[in-house]
Amino acid sequence: MATDRNTSITNNNAVDRHVGKRIRMRRTLMGMTQNQLAELLQLTFQQVQKYERGANRVSASRLWDLSQILDVEVGYFYEDMPPDIKSASPRQLARQVARRGQGAALPEWQGDPMARRETIELVRSYYLIKEPQLRKKMAHMIKSVASSLDQATDEKE
Repeated sequence: MATDRNTSITNNNAVDRHVGKRIRMRRTLMGMTQNQLAELLQLTFQQVQKYERGANRVSASRLWDLSQILDVEVGYFYEDMPPDIKSASPRQLARQVARRGQGAALPEWQGDPMARRETIELVRSYYLIKEPQLRKKMAHMIKSVASSLDQATDEKE
């Protein structure tokens, strides 16, 4: 069921706690109180406390705001992350669940395929085909070619 989520994967994750510790460390190094940071973020100090404890996940836009206020790159919040914490990320936990047969396996990508120029050009060309049926047949053909290549690779191994 789509709404049935594994809360051990999404709530109070070790990665969130690591990011929170880095927020607290940088804030402290700058001599800033939780109240001061909260005011700059236009939040309550309780929300800053929750971020620092890792009780609440920090959104991408909030992480950007924090990096600007605390004068660090966004990557700073992920620095010095121990391997055991890296393996506790929601993506890694989901991958572990999939390996145990409790979900679909996640593909291993070498970078984000949606960020590649080739992908954008392919999608743009695909939508230049005005006839829906022909577009659908082209998509089916591409999937068939990819599937046959996967099968050929599996047979070689």
